Amino acid sequence: MVKVVVDAMAMQRALTRITYEIIERNKGVDDLVILGIKTRGVYLARRIASRLQQLENVTVPVGDLDITPYRDDIDHDAQTEPEVTAANIDFSVEGKKVILVDDVLYTGRTIRAAMSAIMDLGRPKSINLAVLVDRGHRELPIRADFVGKNIPSSQRERIKVSVSEIDDRDAVEIQQA
Repeated sequence: MVKVVVDAMAMQRALTRITYEIIERNKGVDDLVILGIKTRGVYLARRIASRLQQLENVTVPVGDLDITPYRDDIDHDAQTEPEVTAANIDFSVEGKKVILVDDVLYTGRTIRAAMSAIMDLGRPKSINLAVLVDRGHRELPIRADFVGKNIPSSQRERIKVSVSEIDDRDAVEIQQA
């Protein structure tokens, strides 16, 4: 069974609200950079940056963060050190206020990996987390600073975020396992 819990309009409103909260909490957009976690976090990050551009008339740098080498649930060769490829990050995070964007916050392990990747790129002034969906069930002490929607769920359920850029529609669904 599939249940749509966020439709396209609700997603747009949630991202707009997150954008306003980012502006408010940071007292503007000075020294702000946005990093989206691949894959869907990248598209959400770009949407937030676009909305920031509309509201503040300033282009905020946006980058794509691939955290694959930092994940702790993948068997890595113990001899190799993780390496962040900065191919899609053409700016420094040193001393910046980083807004890290992902689609779903679940156990916290993806965010832990992302923070490790960011620290390998430089030492930001701060890192704040923006997520479209917080579903609970944390395994690590990580929380989102900006949340589009809290969706309590069982661990047997799957939260699926669809974005029009790659899925041809915007929606958040709960799927029964």
